[in-house]
Amino acid sequence: MTNPDYIQALEQTVRNHWVKHGPLAAGDQLVISFHGLPRRNLDLGDPYYCECMKTGRLLAERLNLTPDQHRICFQSRFGKAEWLQPYTAPTLEALGKAGTRRVDVICPGFVADCLETLEEIAIEGKASFLANGGQEYHYIPALNEDHGWLAAFASLVERHLAGWPSKEKADADTLAASARLARTHGAAS
Repeated sequence: MTNPDYIQALEQTVRNHWVKHGPLAAGDQLVISFHGLPRRNLDLGDPYYCECMKTGRLLAERLNLTPDQHRICFQSRFGKAEWLQPYTAPTLEALGKAGTRRVDVICPGFVADCLETLEEIAIEGKASFLANGGQEYHYIPALNEDHGWLAAFASLVERHLAGWPSKEKADADTLAASARLARTHGAAS
């Protein structure tokens, strides 16, 4: 997603993390990992890959990172088919082997932490990076209940409601008329 409010919320999450753990030093990496899809989807014209690349680029720009300070990759592949690359797991392994001291990982495709981000990235990714020579690994949690993200999400939803009255913006008469109309079309009271 390239919504400016979403990118700003991601940026703030990373900056908050850096306040607690220190900024990236020379040679450290921010790994921006998205959920993967089979490569065939891209070949058939699915825009997901391009959207991920743009989101990652916009985040890196907001953080003033140079191309050598971040990587965009894809996680959670399974089966025999080729998936979107580069793959996250081998990327983390290679960074460890290359002597990268510290890696911070964020998964912008997930607005809430789940088994995939916590197990695959925060636990397995860390183990792989450290086992291959890395020294410091941080998983940056998803936006979850972050106030900046919730405000951005509410704004996005409001824009996409396309004229539907929200409880906050509509007066009681408008809401009552909407409820009556819904009931005439079969909605339960």
